[in-house]
Amino acid sequence: MKDDCKTVRVQAPATVANMVCGFDVLGFCLDQPYDIMTLTLLDGTSDILIQHLGAYDLPTDPALNVAGAALIALQEELDGAMGFEVVIDKRIKPGSGVGSSAASAAGAVVAANHLLGGRFSREDLVRFAMCGEKVASGVKHADNIAPCIYGGVTLIRSIHPLDVVALPAPALYATVVHPQIEVRTSDARQILTQKVLLRDAIRQWGNIAGLVAGILKGDNALIGRSMEDVLIEPVRKILIPGFDQVKTRSLSAGALGGGISGSGPSIFMLSASEETATAVAEEMAVVYRGIGIDFHTYVGPIASAGVKIV
Repeated sequence: MKDDCKTVRVQAPATVANMVCGFDVLGFCLDQPYDIMTLTLLDGTSDILIQHLGAYDLPTDPALNVAGAALIALQEELDGAMGFEVVIDKRIKPGSGVGSSAASAAGAVVAANHLLGGRFSREDLVRFAMCGEKVASGVKHADNIAPCIYGGVTLIRSIHPLDVVALPAPALYATVVHPQIEVRTSDARQILTQKVLLRDAIRQWGNIAGLVAGILKGDNALIGRSMEDVLIEPVRKILIPGFDQVKTRSLSAGALGGGISGSGPSIFMLSASEETATAVAEEMAVVYRGIGIDFHTYVGPIASAGVKIV
C-alpha cells in the first residue's frame, strides 16, 4: 500500500494558447477537459517511472515523455536522490490544440512540488514544465504551461529570463470545438513565415496591448475587437477544415471573438454569457456536421485556478 503522505492526485486542465493575437505570449485556463495524474515520491532513487492509462501510445521513457522531461528538470535542482512514479490518465487528446502536453508537464511538477513541501515557486514550476514542451514541439514555450499552473490568463513577457504576469480571469465563457483531426505543434510551427511586414507587426502589437487592456479594464468590446491576428491565423487556418465558417457563424451568434486554439485544430470563442457560449457551440456543431468531421465541444468559464490537488 502506498503511503498517502508520499502520493498525490491532481487535475491538470486544458488551456488555450495565443488568444488569437498573442502568439507564444498569452494563454488562458479552461475548466475542462483535464488529465488526472497520480504521483508517488520514491525515496533513495532518481528513477522516474511513467504509466499511461488510456488508448494513446505515448512514450514511457522519461527523457521522451513530457511529464518525465519536466520532472528531470526539477530533479536537477534537488539535493539528493529523489524519484517519482507517475500514472497519467490522459483525457486531453494529444495534438488537439488545447495544451495536452502542457497539462502533463505542468501536472507532474505541481504534484511533485506538493510532495516536496512546496519548495519551488510557480515560476520555477513553469521553467521546469517548459522542458516538457521542448520534447513535444522542439521549442520551450510557456503560453500553455503558465495558465495551466497559474490559472486565469497569463502573459509571458519574456522567456529568457522567464517573466510570467498573471492577469485576472475575465468573467467570460469559452466555447471550444475540437474537430477529430490532429495538427502537430511542430508541423504548425514549420509553416510559419520568419519575416513579417512592419505594418503588420505594428497592428499585431496594438491588438496584444488592446487585449491585455481589455482584460484589465473588464471591457468586453475592447477584448472582442483586439482578438485579431494578421500574422499567424492566415497561415495556420489552412490546416483546419471549416475554420472560416466556424468563425463567421460564431460571431453571428454573439461571440466576442476567437480563433485557433494554440496550433489547432481546436477553435475557441469567448462570449459574455453562458447562454451565448452554448449557442456558439451549436453553430460550431452545424459546421462540422455539414462537413462530416467528428468533433467534441466544450463550454465553460475561463478557470481562475490551474492544476488542482484532488
